[in-house]
Amino acid sequence: QVQLVESGGGLVQAGDSLRLSCAASGRAFSSYFLGWFRQAPGKEREFVARVSWNGVNTMYTASLKGRFTISRDNAKNTVYLQMNSLKPEDTAVYYCAASQRTSPTIWPAEYDYWGQGTQVTVSS
Repeated sequence: QVQLVESGGGLVQAGDSLRLSCAASGRAFSSYFLGWFRQAPGKEREFVARVSWNGVNTMYTASLKGRFTISRDNAKNTVYLQMNSLKPEDTAVYYCAASQRTSPTIWPAEYDYWGQGTQVTVSS
């Protein structure tokens, strides 16, 4: 089966940094786009970033670019989200997702596989 497993979430203070990891199963993921979404209580699922597995093409939510960086390590079938200068409004469950589309965008329906999520809580 296909699995995506997130890790690295936790409780941090405003201004801290955190790096999330998402390990993907199967060699087929080397050709997939991988992305990150987040969902805060009572809010819609929100696109954060995504990257092609060759690393050439990246996309970020404009308000987060500069604080968050997406990267990948194909040898480990893993995608990362480096989060710096965290704010309380970043508090959410963070999900990784994989898409088989040629150029997925911000919409969850464009992604085929999802992880279970990892909680990030930022205190003030």
